Amino acid sequence: MIVFARYIGIDYSGAETPTSSLKGLRVYLAEGFVTPVEVPPPPSPKKYWTRRGVAEWLVERLAEDIPTLVGIDHGFSFPLRYFEVHGLKPDWPSFLDDFQLHWPTDEDHTYVDFVREGVLGNGAARMGNARWRRLTEERAGGAKSVFHFDVQGSVAKSTHSGIPWLRFIRQQPGNRVHFWPFDGWDIPIGRSAIAEVYPALWSRGFANDGRTGDQHDAFSIAAWISRADRDGNLVEFLKPNLTPTERTVAQTEGWILGVRGLMHG
Repeated sequence: MIVFARYIGIDYSGAETPTSSLKGLRVYLAEGFVTPVEVPPPPSPKKYWTRRGVAEWLVERLAEDIPTLVGIDHGFSFPLRYFEVHGLKPDWPSFLDDFQLHWPTDEDHTYVDFVREGVLGNGAARMGNARWRRLTEERAGGAKSVFHFDVQGSVAKSTHSGIPWLRFIRQQPGNRVHFWPFDGWDIPIGRSAIAEVYPALWSRGFANDGRTGDQHDAFSIAAWISRADRDGNLVEFLKPNLTPTERTVAQTEGWILGVRGLMHG
């Protein structure tokens, strides 16, 4: 049974500020059986998407009565060790509030590095360690820690810039979006959902066709999730093979869609 009618793949970027036009921030959309196409930003003097623009566009799309699955390639939460060290209860919605309070990276004129360097916010009170990894990152193989800054292909900056926008989307009036797996492993029929993805799992499986790396990652996300749904495999990926304890951990740390779970599973 096909669960969704529309699929959106977002290759994220943590560069500059929330209102900066970012060449690395790309959006692809697929409907039904059609090949994903790139979605340009709304007409404006800015050539590329901004993080704020993507969040506001997603709110509009997700308010439509079209069951949509969105895949975004940054971490949605942090390792359990972070919660323990900072004395936080393992509760994702309260984590979002606490993180945005210390890392207000959704505010105008705010670079992630401004918070890291103590110019804005209070990042020093909510730091992580690059050696800390989530269970899903360990199982994915090759996925870097969400705290591993200043390396090529770092997901840390996009994660620290993107999490407050997940909170923004979640807070919209009438929001019925299911954040997987935090709101549960089962996505109610007819509901739209947002999931964390890791395009490196899939990008080599699709011909590049002249796309840039960022474009191809966004394309690959939309193409893979739409194909998995049509093929009937998506339901299996939405329920990774985890022990009860691991499942509890993953509802706080999050899970990368497409990572199956147990190594031998």
